[in-house]
Amino acid sequence: MMLYPPVADLVDKTGSRYQLVNLVARRARTISSEAEENGEILEKKPVSAAIEEVYTGKLTIEK
Repeated sequence: MMLYPPVADLVDKTGSRYQLVNLVARRARTISSEAEENGEILEKKPVSAAIEEVYTGKLTIEK
């Protein structure tokens, strides 16, 4: 099974797997809570949306 986007590409964008997991988890919680507060129904899972944001460069780590 091929994962998209490749984990190696995501790790390259964040620096390490640890930072990737923390960044995605934090953003996924934010997406979920904002949707719940606004009564929105999400088209995709919050983790998938957060991973996509990392992959496209919309979400980065502040250094």
